[in-house]
Amino acid sequence: MNFPAFETLRIEPREPHLLVVTLHRPEVLNAINTQMGRDLLELWTRLIGDAGDTRCVVLTGAGDRGFCAGGDLKERNGMSDDAWRRQHEIFERAFFALMEVPVPVIAAVNGHAYGGGFETALACDFIYASRNARLALSEVRLGIMPGGGGTQNLARAVGERRAKELILRAQAFTAEQGLAWGLVNHLSEPGQVLDDALAAARDVAANGPLAVRQAKKSIHFGLQGDLLTGCRFEIEAYNRLVSSEDRHEGVRAFNEKRAPNFQGR
Repeated sequence: MNFPAFETLRIEPREPHLLVVTLHRPEVLNAINTQMGRDLLELWTRLIGDAGDTRCVVLTGAGDRGFCAGGDLKERNGMSDDAWRRQHEIFERAFFALMEVPVPVIAAVNGHAYGGGFETALACDFIYASRNARLALSEVRLGIMPGGGGTQNLARAVGERRAKELILRAQAFTAEQGLAWGLVNHLSEPGQVLDDALAAARDVAANGPLAVRQAKKSIHFGLQGDLLTGCRFEIEAYNRLVSSEDRHEGVRAFNEKRAPNFQGR
């Protein structure tokens, strides 16, 4: 799949079926300006429309200090209310598009993730983080609040009471605390998080791509309702796989004691 030359992102295909996306404004800890919002929206929208042979995406930040510092407050300084809202609409659409990407997206949090940067990680399917990373939704210190899914995704990850404490106190926490709370999936040594996330992405990409997509969709949407409705959604997703070529290939490969050759059909 071909991508345009994004101004604020670096797109790098890795091995078969893997894509590394790097937020690339290292001089400002990869803060999200209007152009990065546009670039992210276009990237995620393209992947929603046609992911091609991509089976897993790893999202990280340039440099070793910051994954993403959140919204670029220097760009926002002096911005009119109307301009702020129009910019934030771009950001909103980018966050929501990220959550709709059909293939798994792993956040490789290589450094600090604050505000919209942390919300970006929260919108991914799971988080690998460097031990030296700190995370926070500290928007209330600026007289605003999380507006990129943060109040919803953080509460779903750590529970209502802890999310309220972290957001209302504007409290930063360590990646190690995030691991203990079930927010972070894996801790990496500094400089190692991208390699660890890629190892996980390889595991994902080796599995049946249709099955992975259906399972991701079932988990995400099933959790939005009651248990029985979620189970019914799961069965519908399951039944769509029964007649797939990949299902036949998976069973055939198991019985022939070889690795399956999934084609996504």
